[in-house]
Amino acid sequence: MTARLRLNDGHSIPQIGLGLWQVPAVITAQTVATGLRLGYRLIDGAAVYGNEEGQGQGVRCSEVPRDQIFVTTKIWNDAQGHDTTLRAAEAGLARLGLDYVDLLLIHWPCPARGLYIDTWRALIRLREDGRCRSIGVSNFNAPHLERLIGETGVVPVLNQIEVNPRLQQAELRALHDQLGIVTQSWTPLGQGKSFDAPAIAKAAQRSGKTPAQVILRWHVQIGASVIPRSTREAGLAENLDIFDFALTPEEMADIATLDEGTRCGPDPARFEML
Repeated sequence: MTARLRLNDGHSIPQIGLGLWQVPAVITAQTVATGLRLGYRLIDGAAVYGNEEGQGQGVRCSEVPRDQIFVTTKIWNDAQGHDTTLRAAEAGLARLGLDYVDLLLIHWPCPARGLYIDTWRALIRLREDGRCRSIGVSNFNAPHLERLIGETGVVPVLNQIEVNPRLQQAELRALHDQLGIVTQSWTPLGQGKSFDAPAIAKAAQRSGKTPAQVILRWHVQIGASVIPRSTREAGLAENLDIFDFALTPEEMADIATLDEGTRCGPDPARFEML
């Protein structure tokens, strides 16, 4: 059983989950079912991933009770705006085959479009209507968060951002802590670019774990939720097996020196893809 993090609305989220980005639609249901059998309880998807049907099928067909599974999906950029978000959320629930999701996120702020406040107000309504339990954002920088909270008074429970040893985002994570927002890390392994770094390799040798497990453990110890992806049963099991060891303070300090501020994904300040 994985650890859980408390959300600011009273709910909680598993600290490690299964991310479904780039999981082929034809194997999504099987991947989700396998993950749930192995012990995952957080399944992170999105409309734009094109595999919500499989995500929902894997959840619905599992022997794990629905109320023990934390399901996340996201509103894509082309659906931003109040009424379009409401329609997109209902369409997403229909694809999932679920009555509600545990967490609904705005996928990107798309600041040039100027619609994320209206989109957020729609998420607030969906939460009030019971279509989602919690609401949050993804890829929001500090100015986006400050405007969102300032204009609506509603603080997201979570911000899903790119975090890995080469992009640690300490300043944004500190703001999250100040505001009571959980940090959730996407692309947590940084496409493997730190696997050979001495700080990672030494910790892996000392602990008897793989470089990937060391990095996922680092995410846990900085207090983040983390959603690695794998479609292999062995990889799924390996990613989950990070709660029987700890990195030392010296190892954490060494990993902190790897931060270069380099992204694998787009810059949220400029990303506007529809």
